[in-house]
Amino acid sequence: MTGKLILSIFEAMSGKVYLIGAGPGDPGLLTLRGKEILECAAVVVYDRLVSPAILGMCNPRAKMVDVGKMPTHHKVKQSEINKLLVQFAIENPSGIVARLKGGDPFVFGRGGEEALELVSAGVEFEVVPGITSAISVPAYAGIPVSHRGIATSFHIITGHEKDNAEISLDFENLAKCQGTLIFLMGIANMDFIAKRLIECGKDPKTPLAFIEKGTTPYQRTVMATLETAGETIARENVTAPAITIMGGVVELGKTLAWKKNLPLSGKRLVVTRAAKQASGISARLGALGAEVIETPMIETHTLDCPYVIPAKAGISFESLANFDILAFTSTNGVESFFKQLFAAGYDVRVLAGKKIASVGRITEKKLLEYGIRCDYVPEDHTGEGLGKLLRCILDESDLTSSLSLPKGTASTSLDESRILLLQGNLADDTLLKILPKATRWIVYETLPVTELPEWKRESVASADAVVFASTSAVENFVQAVRSQETGVGSVSGACNLKPETSFCIGRMTEASAKKYGFETVTSDETTMDSLVKKIVEYYTKEP
Repeated sequence: MTGKLILSIFEAMSGKVYLIGAGPGDPGLLTLRGKEILECAAVVVYDRLVSPAILGMCNPRAKMVDVGKMPTHHKVKQSEINKLLVQFAIENPSGIVARLKGGDPFVFGRGGEEALELVSAGVEFEVVPGITSAISVPAYAGIPVSHRGIATSFHIITGHEKDNAEISLDFENLAKCQGTLIFLMGIANMDFIAKRLIECGKDPKTPLAFIEKGTTPYQRTVMATLETAGETIARENVTAPAITIMGGVVELGKTLAWKKNLPLSGKRLVVTRAAKQASGISARLGALGAEVIETPMIETHTLDCPYVIPAKAGISFESLANFDILAFTSTNGVESFFKQLFAAGYDVRVLAGKKIASVGRITEKKLLEYGIRCDYVPEDHTGEGLGKLLRCILDESDLTSSLSLPKGTASTSLDESRILLLQGNLADDTLLKILPKATRWIVYETLPVTELPEWKRESVASADAVVFASTSAVENFVQAVRSQETGVGSVSGACNLKPETSFCIGRMTEASAKKYGFETVTSDETTMDSLVKKIVEYYTKEP
């Protein structure tokens, strides 16, 4: 039994609030426990610094509540957040309320204040620790917070006081401290802090580093000394979120810095593929340094009652005996077909003796997961390419049969009417135009995503580019963005959309994106590999 299932069965009835640490930014640093809870939560109350990729892991039906704080502006006051947690727990007695906080809830995360409010209200809670930025961010910059012979202790210090009160740290003892000093949330006050430490006797030459947006694709490390702290922040425009680490261990960062500046570092890309298909390209773009916002613009559902085009007597798995070639045009078609096949009580033996065709290598790979090897895969991975390949096979079969069989012998040539096309409801008529006698069996339906949640809309608007793999993705994306910005359902005509740059697979997708005013960059081939290559080329080209 999986942890997710255990949560849903045994804990969903508890009505507990979970104080979850999201870690420093890299979604890979979220704990497994945290992910399990987010996948089941009925309500997620989240902070500004939580990665969009982590928000994307939340239960899609969850109520998402943004209480994010800016350094000089609180969207929701802490006292109000405390009351909200109690309110949501009362409103969801059989649900899970997740309080998602950057870093660790109990390391300057005010998790203790929230927990005290829950105790006072009689609400059960659990703390799910997160990886604190105080240790992980320096590690991503190659700076160990402790090192034998340099620092035998480290100290985590807040860089600002509650409600912007004057900094009242024990500067005299901090100045005498021989260990590593780590200041969180203190960039705005660091000039004052540095001067006070020097006044209290700390060596002005003490090395320090400002690490901006640590563990994310936007990470930047700026070196300085205690006496140059203020001027360095101003000159290099160091901004929050950033931590300051101070002490001899900082020098190790010059040698141990391991996080590479990858080709797509600092780029935020919106991937609009269906959720089941997005992970492949998302992983590749992420490995190249990009921050990926998965924003599928369609949802697919296996049909309980598949139907036939052209309209004729319904077919079933028993009637598969009437077909010699089964042609799959998508991974969704493969998954839906086998889901229906198994649900009907059959297995792959019903495909014995049949030829299997795939529109491309990705669909071919999906078939192999079910133990099925393809007989036909076109070089041109499109519906037209598949249709032409099957037409060529049919024509060659007719010619071979007529030349090789003795007079009066029954023909064994392939029959076009014995081809079954496994497709979705939005598939175009390309294959039926090339193979008009074939039968099209609709095994899944595709529905457009008509709106984006607020957290995703903000992330999308700030992205560098959007990735489109189909014309429907373009249409649905524009529809979702425009309908929420203007309240207008129509998507006709060019419009000012953000991001402005799009990466497209295929000329039809490119034409659709241009229609709405996107700057387009199109892959040389209709494959994800070609598209990823084109994205890298675009961002690494010489200025």
